[in-house]
Amino acid sequence: MISQEIAKKIKPGAKVRVYEGKVPFTGLVIARKHGSEAGATFTVRAIVAGVGVEKVYPLHLPAINKIEIVSSPRKVHRSKLYFVRGMSSARVRQKLGTSV
Repeated sequence: MISQEIAKKIKPGAKVRVYEGKVPFTGLVIARKHGSEAGATFTVRAIVAGVGVEKVYPLHLPAINKIEIVSSPRKVHRSKLYFVRGMSSARVRQKLGTSV
């Protein structure tokens, strides 16, 4: 289970590395749902072998060993970043102002 201070830093637009099992999954947080309650989730999107892959993680999943915050955005004006699904990586970086 992750600490409360890490849970507060998981915000839309942040780049995170989630360690679940042996292989870490690094990507952009595009959504955070249900606050910090028992059923809270966050969605991470990454491009793997040229294909967009999204994983939805429960915040309190015991299988998650560690979560690293790779980078945080300057300011994101939306709580759900579903619009990045149709954009290239360069356009997403320009739009969010981060190094995704």
